[in-house]
Amino acid sequence: MPASQADGEPPDTQPLTAPDDVLDAERAYLLESRKYLQLMRDDVLSLSALGGDPVSEEFLKAELYHRAEALADLPDTPLFFGRLDYAAGERFHIGRRHVHDPAGTPVVIDWRAPVSRPFYRASRTEPMGLELRRRFGFAGGELTAFEDESFTVGPAASPTAAEPVSRILIEEIERPRSGPMRDIVATIQPEQDDIVRADVGETVCVQGAPGTGKTAVGLHRVAYLLYAYSERVARRGVLVIGPNRAFLAYIRNVLPALGEIDVSQLTVTELAATVPVRGTDSAAAGRVKGDTRMAEVLSRAVWSRLATPAGPLMLPRGARRWRISADDLAGLAAELRARGLRYGAGRDLLGHRIAHVILTQLEAAGETCDDRTHDAVRRSRPVRAAVDQIWPKVDPVRLVFGLLSDPDALAAAAAGILDEAEQRAISWDRPPRGPGSARWSAADAVLIDEARGLIERVPSLSHVVVDEAQDLSPMECRVIGRRCETGAATVLGDLAQGTTPWATADWGDLLGHLGKAGAEVRVLRTGYRVPRQILDYASRLLTLIAPGLPPAASLRADPDALHVVAVPAGRLTGQLAEVCAAAAAQPGSVAVIAADQQVPELSGALTAAGVAHTVLDDGAAAPLTVVPVTMAKGLEFDHVIVVEPAAISAAEARGLSRLYVALTRAVSRLTVLHSEPLPAPLATPPNVALADPAA
Repeated sequence: MPASQADGEPPDTQPLTAPDDVLDAERAYLLESRKYLQLMRDDVLSLSALGGDPVSEEFLKAELYHRAEALADLPDTPLFFGRLDYAAGERFHIGRRHVHDPAGTPVVIDWRAPVSRPFYRASRTEPMGLELRRRFGFAGGELTAFEDESFTVGPAASPTAAEPVSRILIEEIERPRSGPMRDIVATIQPEQDDIVRADVGETVCVQGAPGTGKTAVGLHRVAYLLYAYSERVARRGVLVIGPNRAFLAYIRNVLPALGEIDVSQLTVTELAATVPVRGTDSAAAGRVKGDTRMAEVLSRAVWSRLATPAGPLMLPRGARRWRISADDLAGLAAELRARGLRYGAGRDLLGHRIAHVILTQLEAAGETCDDRTHDAVRRSRPVRAAVDQIWPKVDPVRLVFGLLSDPDALAAAAAGILDEAEQRAISWDRPPRGPGSARWSAADAVLIDEARGLIERVPSLSHVVVDEAQDLSPMECRVIGRRCETGAATVLGDLAQGTTPWATADWGDLLGHLGKAGAEVRVLRTGYRVPRQILDYASRLLTLIAPGLPPAASLRADPDALHVVAVPAGRLTGQLAEVCAAAAAQPGSVAVIAADQQVPELSGALTAAGVAHTVLDDGAAAPLTVVPVTMAKGLEFDHVIVVEPAAISAAEARGLSRLYVALTRAVSRLTVLHSEPLPAPLATPPNVALADPAA
């Protein structure tokens, strides 16, 4: 048992060192299951894509390819991780995907199937029909041990009795990792399972402290929905939104490992970017551009394009001329405007309404009209000219460009909404010549997306998962909300980890901006990934950064998990090199997290000391990675070395929140190196309890 074993009595389970005959039988079953999976894949690959036309054939080929990829065996991943023996006599092996033999008899049951749910939910008080639950231990793809939990032996448990803690479960949680994030399908806990299996139409917001598994829960919810509601969900699509490309690289293998390979993963900037993002905003400009009041400014700018008719419309047709007065034209436009249509839909309908009025006149004069007559009138030059004059086209890029480059245009649209200082903050000091030469920022792209949404409808997806949602601006929430307007969302985050100037302090506000007001907020309080010593130390910051949040409890404890080391001035980089060299010699991933401005110096010092490493950019981390603190959110490493906490906390307005993020990236060991005084809540030695963490 590792040193970080959970506190408490050992579980009432069979020992991990099991009889050889039982273990041999399970290994034989595993080999047989892998053979059946290969046969299933071979069957798919043997099929021919015979469609009625070339387009249909290409669709069929793509479908067969995706099906074959979903059936690919992963030799380093266990095909099943549990077994359920029901009191009624049925027995099921539970795994990442369904496997059946040539006769169609299931040999491995998908973890998402209803019959698998007792693996995650059964307890002594509610056995859910089980006689025995078996967990398997693996090394790579090889079965090494098993652990049985009986639901029929001994007296019934008290409703308040603690459930036994599985050693295999703890060892799987603690297993060293390197490279991208793994799935947690073998270790999902009951409160996580409730979220994973929430109804397809339900939007769920998950508030979770570090190490509670909220990211994994969101990804497994996607896999569950694609299984349980495959036709409904796959038809309209699923999207996973992360804070940056490094985070998306970190989670990229989770869904494919669960058999789901066709889910898009983007950042908000990529989702909204119809222009190249090459610029950055000041904090003041970012706050204004991210404020929901900008939606009103843009709406006013779009609808200000409507004009009073310049005169009556005259349509020559045959020997006669048909007339609509300017007042009637204005009435048609006003009626459409009052219906609350999008700008583009209103413009299109105006042409139809004008044509309808003309056709009414034609029919009154005895002419026979049909759809072709209506279309001919609508497309006639006078009608098109009237529509262009009354309801002109609006390009969202040029609209936003005009507001940011022309102070007068912005003042007209923002009057009574933004004050003069706010208008100056978002106006370009040196307006570019045109949209193509503008250095658009990520917030500008969000404004363009808002304008586009006012003009035309954005197709809604079936489900959107958004991680690190606490850092979204209200306008970014609106970008995402348009993509799940008729679907649902899984919103993941931690209020204590909000680091942007516009980070939300209340999930209700954020859900309102997302268009999902009233969605349930579920709280994950138990940390499975971060040892208690690390979590308790980092939680000292909570009274300053999120006073309303209670500290999370950790399932694991390890007295050797935390080391806070004071280093003499001038010795910091040398000490870092020594710590990194020792850490790199141990199994698992190692990260050096520091203030962004310190990263070049620290990387140079490690290079000079001959310590191999990489600096994290938009790709995946290496075994030893130097991580700018602004890119650390959402990532996990076995050993984290946080350098100079004071520099991290002083680098930005929400620096203490950024430090909280850095301190909670470790899942086995945290080393804090500092030569400057620590921030006050962290100054007391880690083994000394504080009555008031802010003291």
